[in-house]
Amino acid sequence: MLQAPAQSTEGSRTPAVSDTMAQPKGTVVLAYSGGLDTSCILVWLKEQGYDVIAYLANIGQKEDFEAARKKALALGAKKVYIEDVSREFVESFIWPAVQANALYEDRYLLGTALARPCIARGLVGIAQQERAAYIAHGATGKGNDQVRFELSCYALCPKIKVVAPWRLPEFYQRFPGRRELMDYAKKHGIPVPVTPQTPWSMDENLMHISYEAGILENPKNQAPPGLYTKTCDPAKSPDTPDVLEIEFERGVPVKVTNTGDGATRSSALELFVYLNDIAGKHGVGRIDIVENRFVGMKSRGIYETPAGTILYHAHLDIEAFTMDREVRKIKQGLSLKFSELVYNGFWHSPECEFLRECIGRSQESVVGTVRLSVFKGHVYILGRESPRSLYNEELVSMNVQGDYEPADATGFININSLRLKEYHRLQSKVTVKQDE
Repeated sequence: MLQAPAQSTEGSRTPAVSDTMAQPKGTVVLAYSGGLDTSCILVWLKEQGYDVIAYLANIGQKEDFEAARKKALALGAKKVYIEDVSREFVESFIWPAVQANALYEDRYLLGTALARPCIARGLVGIAQQERAAYIAHGATGKGNDQVRFELSCYALCPKIKVVAPWRLPEFYQRFPGRRELMDYAKKHGIPVPVTPQTPWSMDENLMHISYEAGILENPKNQAPPGLYTKTCDPAKSPDTPDVLEIEFERGVPVKVTNTGDGATRSSALELFVYLNDIAGKHGVGRIDIVENRFVGMKSRGIYETPAGTILYHAHLDIEAFTMDREVRKIKQGLSLKFSELVYNGFWHSPECEFLRECIGRSQESVVGTVRLSVFKGHVYILGRESPRSLYNEELVSMNVQGDYEPADATGFININSLRLKEYHRLQSKVTVKQDE
């Protein structure tokens, strides 16, 4: 999937939808997925008097893009833009997250949160190109994505106006459930899925796929068989591991080699896709969590992040091998804040830009190769080497004294014990007084 400029297709101005349109309101660029919700939103926006331009970002999801284009045009879209942003997504969004060891609430690798500002960048670009005053999206009024999309859009184009149907009473009161959407679709000639819908919602991109809502809203319900699509069941995965060597420069993976068959990948996109395949084959990258949404509620999400999981462990290892201890402590704090900002939708904020610069600076010495095994749902680190390593084998050896005087440790321990002795001396006095 090579990145290509956005391709547009102009549609007919006489679509087979309702003839009762409101007064013209101008042009809106809709973040379109081709699914039922955004298809209904497209027609609804036309009813409200908007000229609709559909924008569909190819961010690595499994999608029939040509079918989506034809569908949008048939529903009355003035134009349809389909833009392949997969390579940009990897290089400009996933790689900074890998450098940061980004992890929200200790477990979530931020697959959806990283994709939203990437999509928003394309959405705003088309709006500016078409001189559209509005953008629209299909994110719900309870989730994080509405915040992520809109904060990015406002940052990139402060004068843009946002139409968020799921926050408008005239929309969500008209469509309180999926049945009403289906009825609307049938009335307006919007194709509805022939196969039964899965009883949960999914969102996919190159980095991950998420599952939530429906039967998953009860947090005690186990993920049903057949839910996972990017990874196989670890119990049924191959009985032979794949051993990989991943090379890093400035904290970014630049080459992966499979020591078993000699396969190599070095371009960013191909490398990431390859790791997705290997990790998926071995059932790596599944998590089932309850997380805290930015809007204030807890939600249950199930995620598959195959390549991201391999790279998280590999980068963590090479960073610990090459980075100074005190620098790493500070960087860990920066990473925690970075993860929170990305999750909450502040990718384009000045503080997040500052953090990316700081984290990038910390990665200058993160160079080397990590050897690891991918097997039965796990990533096992086997070894590492680096020309920038701070590891001194002679210094740390139990068999060689090296440039270290063991007797010096006595003073080191005495100095560090002083604070502890004083603290417990005071505690003893307090205890004695309480007993009197």
